[in-house]
Amino acid sequence: MWLSGHWRRLALVPHHRRVTQTVPARPPISRRVGRVHRAWWVALVAFVALVGAAAFRATPSVMIEPFREEFGWSHGTISFAISVNIMLYGLTSPFAAALMERFGMRRVVAGALSLVAVGSGLTVFMTASWQLVLCWGLLVGLGTGSMALAFVATVTDRWFVARRGLVSGILTAGTATGQLVFLPLLAVLVSDHGWRPASLLVSGVALAAVPLVWFLLRDRPEDVGVLPYGAAPPAVDAHAAGAPSVAGAAPVEPGSGAGRRAITALTAAARTKAFWLLAGTFAICGASTNGLVGTHFVPAAHDHGMPVTTAAGLLAVIGIFDLVGTVASGWLTDRFDPRLLLGVYYALRGVSLMVLPLLLADAVHPPMLFFIIFYGLDWVATVPPTIALCREHFGASGPIVFGWVLASHQIGAALVAFGAGLTRDAYGSYDAAWIGAGALCAMAAAMSLAIRRRLPRRPAVAAPT
Repeated sequence: MWLSGHWRRLALVPHHRRVTQTVPARPPISRRVGRVHRAWWVALVAFVALVGAAAFRATPSVMIEPFREEFGWSHGTISFAISVNIMLYGLTSPFAAALMERFGMRRVVAGALSLVAVGSGLTVFMTASWQLVLCWGLLVGLGTGSMALAFVATVTDRWFVARRGLVSGILTAGTATGQLVFLPLLAVLVSDHGWRPASLLVSGVALAAVPLVWFLLRDRPEDVGVLPYGAAPPAVDAHAAGAPSVAGAAPVEPGSGAGRRAITALTAAARTKAFWLLAGTFAICGASTNGLVGTHFVPAAHDHGMPVTTAAGLLAVIGIFDLVGTVASGWLTDRFDPRLLLGVYYALRGVSLMVLPLLLADAVHPPMLFFIIFYGLDWVATVPPTIALCREHFGASGPIVFGWVLASHQIGAALVAFGAGLTRDAYGSYDAAWIGAGALCAMAAAMSLAIRRRLPRRPAVAAPT
């Protein structure tokens, strides 16, 4: 009797009310652009922006000799301007990561590209070395630093849960792609038309990337109603209002200043041994790549009789294989212990640098090609494992802490860029710089293996579609 009465009362309830009472409505949590997850479009725009900024990174190596010929400046003077740029590139990075938390990636990256365009464009009017330091060092250093590899860490942490290592490798390779695309062209422009058209080209490329960033880059997945790529859908409370929480997203402290967040993250990280080991190894990474090979390989090869355009072409080939090596390193980081990867990368890099003085000649030969291919594969393959270790040890503050680790990278690069120039002025050769950098890489390999693992609980990961 009770059951029959119950069903009679239930029958009087309208069908749509019975459904809403038994199955809570679920808010939309995912949208796609076509059949591709929105995160991949954000990664593509970030890649293009990094390529635009990397146009300047290819400039110094082909500008040293033209500046010496036109203005009479020494290697040390020009290298000082380059070292200021490299150092500001690194010191700006952690504050830029905090600014992206506060004001959004789109505003910070668009402003940074504009600053690169202004700094590079103003160099055509300079007549004194202090103006080179102002344009190349200050303006372009601040601009490129504001969208450095901390930008890569921010994009991967916000938009991806699955495939983080792979994406960080692809985005990091954007700098190599910029070098690949622009270095041979810049070398030809400098040789045929002088250095001023090359500076204007870099300015135009950076400026052209600004509208793309402004209209297509988005700060967070929840801004467009999606989850990070690979994140499991969160549980939905039938009585809760608002957007669902997003797995893997870093919490934002409301009202906290960018500078305060950057300093707070540094203060906390500096109490750990892992931070100092990561900062030390990455400083050596910068010294042995941007600071030494990226800045001085072309003039060093020219000292042995190799044409500047040929040497620039070899540096561009490094960019080709760096693209392959960094993406492969990201894939390996998702599968193997990042400490072991770093140890192998640094050890092999050190051996190759010690051999380089024996390979430099007036023409390209097979052993030199082997060095170029090998060094390209190892160029910034260290970045995905380093980002992974920052995320592992420092959690939500990982992108900002990586910004400080990147600062050490650029400090090391700046010191060696300046020191190698002084070495060339004093001894007439770069041999001592190559051998010293190789020894430093051996130290970095040992430091990498000394980092302890700290495995956090993994967030829920949905099978990518």
